[in-house]
Amino acid sequence: MLRSHAGAARYAWNWGLRECNKRYTVERKWYSAAELHQQWNVAKKTDPDLTWWNQNSKCVYQEAFRNLDRALRDYDKSRKGQRNGMQLGFPKRKKKGRCRDSFRFSTGAIRCSGTTVTLPRLGAIRTHESTRKLIRRLEDGTARILSATVSRTAQRWYVSFTVEVERDVPGHHARPGSAVGIDLGVKTLITGADDRGNVVAIEGPKPLRASLHKLRRVSRAHSRKAKGSANRRKAAARLARIHARAAAIRADALRKATSALAARYETIVCEDLNTSGMTRNRRLARAVSDQGFAVARRMLSYKTTWNGGTLVVADRWFPSSKTCSACGAVKTNLSLSERFYRCGNCGLVLDRDVNAARNLLHLAASGAERLNACGGYVRPGTAGRRPLNQEPGTRSCGGGTAARQRVAAGGPMLTNPATATYSPEPSQPKAKEFAADANELTTCRAGETGLGPIR
Repeated sequence: MLRSHAGAARYAWNWGLRECNKRYTVERKWYSAAELHQQWNVAKKTDPDLTWWNQNSKCVYQEAFRNLDRALRDYDKSRKGQRNGMQLGFPKRKKKGRCRDSFRFSTGAIRCSGTTVTLPRLGAIRTHESTRKLIRRLEDGTARILSATVSRTAQRWYVSFTVEVERDVPGHHARPGSAVGIDLGVKTLITGADDRGNVVAIEGPKPLRASLHKLRRVSRAHSRKAKGSANRRKAAARLARIHARAAAIRADALRKATSALAARYETIVCEDLNTSGMTRNRRLARAVSDQGFAVARRMLSYKTTWNGGTLVVADRWFPSSKTCSACGAVKTNLSLSERFYRCGNCGLVLDRDVNAARNLLHLAASGAERLNACGGYVRPGTAGRRPLNQEPGTRSCGGGTAARQRVAAGGPMLTNPATATYSPEPSQPKAKEFAADANELTTCRAGETGLGPIR
């Protein structure tokens, strides 16, 4: 049933893309999601090749049309220069076995109960992980499920809920005035220098490098299998599981590291790295991708907000590694192989990552660009609806779906309402008080935070 729904979403995408191309050839414009849905309602009753459509939920087709409409609009904005980021290409057909199996439900019975989830037309499906955290919020009235996206990765099916929640955002950080400058590196994932003189070093797990030997062996075995054979499919499944495990290890380490940083420091200063440009260097691409620089910065952007902190982003051309943190002298050249910064002006000899972190710390009070600004969401939303100009958790608690339900029931309305739509991360522990030692050098292994105990 899951594969059938994924195939239905894939067929609806290809069908809508074909209809849009036909109209564009004549009228030089595409169909919207609503227009595609109207045409689909007519075609599914008249086309004899679509007699199978009612075997799957109708919501799967609607969401596929909305995804196509969003892709076409993003392509048009990118072509006109109205969209930031890399230029997008025209949407392509989805082929079975070549694209990711995924579909979304936005209407119908979407519920959680212990170790099961209930989805439209699919019924109750048992999950390997408990959903008690989401159930607790739903029972308390502080959350409402908007949609559920089901996807397959390495022979495992995942369901991701988009939830409207009421968050308790603190008015101030647990440690006001604390600041840290962090430098993301290939050798050490995060090297930080805080306002108390502590140096924090968080080693990345580097899961891809640890799996290279097994990946090479399995890749060779996969290439030897005949195309289209069952053995080739089994080899491809083994290869996918290795990559999925490496991605899970990387994401787990980044979540723990960023959560601990956001909980301990009010102000975090990081670099605006050109990650896409760094991955074009064939000598650095694998190491940079294995650390996950872009994901670390994205997680810090919203976790600092959740903890009442601020993320400051240094300018991309700020010479943090070439500048002496003691006297401010700037070197003309500094090769990547030089792991220690040696200042010819004041004679400072310091690890280059620590030196860069201290220079970034100096920007904490300089008015550099702050990333915690209002902006639209990048998660999938309703086609044709503009995103809200509000970042998750940028206001204090007091509104949202739960508040509207209280008013409808005759209850009081809290002041300063705010709502947020997001794909929830695992709940983060509240920061209380941390032990700090001015002379402490903290180093952690993969999967540890290395930021001291929480009292």
